[in-house]
Amino acid sequence: MAAAFVDAVRTRGDELRGASTITQQVAKNFLLSGSRTAERKIQEIILAPRLEASLGKEGVLELYLNEIYLGERSYGIGAAALNYFNKSLDELEIHEAAFLAALPKAPNNYHPVKNHDAAVSRRNWVISRMQSDGVINEGQAELARIKPLEMIERDAVKIVNAAYYAEEIRRILADKYGEQSLYGGGLAVRTSLNPRLQTIAVKALRDGLTAYDKRHGYRGPVKNLDSLEGWTQKLAETEIPGMPQDWQKAVVLSVSASSAEIGFTNQKKATLQLQYLSWARPHNNMSADVSSVRQVLKKGDIIMVDKVDVDGKEVYGLRQIPKINGAIIAIDPHTGRILAMQGGWSHEQSEFNRATQAWRQPGSAFKPFVYLSALDKGFTPATLVLDAPFVIDQGPGLAKWRPQNYSNEYYGPTPIRVGIEKSRNLMTVRLADFVGMESIVENSKKFGVITDMKPLLANSLGSGETTLLRLTTGYAQLVNGGKKLTPSLIDRIQDRRGKTIFNQDNRTCQNCGSLVEWEEQDVPAVPDQREQLADPRKTYQIVSMMEGVVERGTGVRIRSLNRPLAGKTGTTNESRDTWFIGFSPDLVVGVFAGFDEPAPLGRKETGSSIAVPIFKDFMEEALKDTPPTPFRVPPGVRQVQINAETGARARIGDERVIWESFLTGTEPTDKTYILDGNGISLMPTMMGNDAEGTQEAITGTGGLY
Repeated sequence: MAAAFVDAVRTRGDELRGASTITQQVAKNFLLSGSRTAERKIQEIILAPRLEASLGKEGVLELYLNEIYLGERSYGIGAAALNYFNKSLDELEIHEAAFLAALPKAPNNYHPVKNHDAAVSRRNWVISRMQSDGVINEGQAELARIKPLEMIERDAVKIVNAAYYAEEIRRILADKYGEQSLYGGGLAVRTSLNPRLQTIAVKALRDGLTAYDKRHGYRGPVKNLDSLEGWTQKLAETEIPGMPQDWQKAVVLSVSASSAEIGFTNQKKATLQLQYLSWARPHNNMSADVSSVRQVLKKGDIIMVDKVDVDGKEVYGLRQIPKINGAIIAIDPHTGRILAMQGGWSHEQSEFNRATQAWRQPGSAFKPFVYLSALDKGFTPATLVLDAPFVIDQGPGLAKWRPQNYSNEYYGPTPIRVGIEKSRNLMTVRLADFVGMESIVENSKKFGVITDMKPLLANSLGSGETTLLRLTTGYAQLVNGGKKLTPSLIDRIQDRRGKTIFNQDNRTCQNCGSLVEWEEQDVPAVPDQREQLADPRKTYQIVSMMEGVVERGTGVRIRSLNRPLAGKTGTTNESRDTWFIGFSPDLVVGVFAGFDEPAPLGRKETGSSIAVPIFKDFMEEALKDTPPTPFRVPPGVRQVQINAETGARARIGDERVIWESFLTGTEPTDKTYILDGNGISLMPTMMGNDAEGTQEAITGTGGLY
């Protein structure tokens, strides 16, 4: 300390170096600030003997080793053991423990990969000290010195690629506790992340975005080198943000019609064959064919490739980072716990989280909340709605609003169920006009989908804006029987002393103490404090109709999974936004895909072609090896066979018969009701002698149409 003081005086404070015992460092780290002042140094000197008197040197050393930075994002010796060797402290071998003991002096100078020789030398010096101090014998020391020093990556189950998820948690903690507590408070955060589902989500999203990108052709190389001289160095210096870890960058060294020779940064060379880049048509030229590698690549191109297994042989395929982006999120519909979230292709490429920050139009994915409002007004899934032209006069000087179906066709009287299965716009608008946009706005607010929506008919087709998280949470509240959810990423937070300072589940449980003895008593009943947003019978009817989307409608690609699944596609004007929100009874998954700067995705590109395959890939893997679980039917719902085309009770000889869900007391009769331009009425062919008094009967049914 005296020498450091002399140096500071001599250089007038320009050169300040450390001069502290381990006890003083503990006093500084735990009790004082990091300011380089004489006052702080005096405080250290006063506190150090008090710490040793109360804790002893062993206790002081324990605090020191659990606090200091040891490189590789490791604070404390336990974290360092995991990050360097994928082991806990009690699993370390002598040579590994000696290396960790060498790190406190200068972690960056003894990195086992970047500074391998220096790290081995320092480790061996520590081993010699251990021998001279009698901690190990000569044989143990000799064996430890000849052991190689190798870093071992942590197990995949212990490290999860969830940068978007982690960033959301960082924002929450910063808002809740402040930056100082976030980075220096020693908080232990237990999240709701499911590592397996997160891994599946990342792969499913990337595969889906890549599939779309390939359909639209090749945009060209990363760049082209004018000369191949020094190509390994040039390739190494080329950065490609967002390139997945299992891809590699390469330089095209030569090209023929059937193949290209490519080289890697390690000077290894390989062959890229025509069949593995045949997708690379000129961008957005869907009709072009690739018959020669020369049509795609030229000498000096820096490209990305991926090693794939084909019939037991490793071959390389051409890759490119998609321009389209998207997000996927998985939620437990009973608790609101977010189990997986990927907010884009790569967090390295873009930190913008498209699951929580991108406000986009949901399109037809909003329709279930329109149909829920119709059920609230007394409609049933079998009520007919006229699918025909619908025109609104918007006022003087404004063009008339004429919504269209995606197919630009009209289908006449159609059951509500089919309207949601086939995503019929004209039926939805006619229904919204009849039940009133005010009730739809109210449902949208209650379910938290779009909380500032105006009562305009266009909003019934999803022209408002929402986020993937909000929309997926809305669907989760449909599948759980209309119970309100608050989506959460954090289960529990503890401070550095282990005290719980936040718990997401704040329900009180009577007789749930840890010292309760089993005396054949009943299991404690945990209260359900969730607010009831809607009639569970009606939310089940919506779920049942969305099962039809998978069985017969726009989500029919998912049917091959052969398990109870439901959901709804969404596609906005000019296919600028594509969605699929789907679910099993216990897992809700939302998918969004589109350009960051909204632009048409291309002809025939819809939620069905882009988002549905991503959902399917995710669910196929996520639910693998789990038994199919049917959707739970609440009390007060009856299943009745109906004619799928007319909505009337099924008769012998009907060709298309399905089971439909009705509230008890609203089961269909031989009468068929239709909503057309004149309101609700009996179908003309069904009225007969019952025509008189029909309107009075309809308005007084309380839910029979």
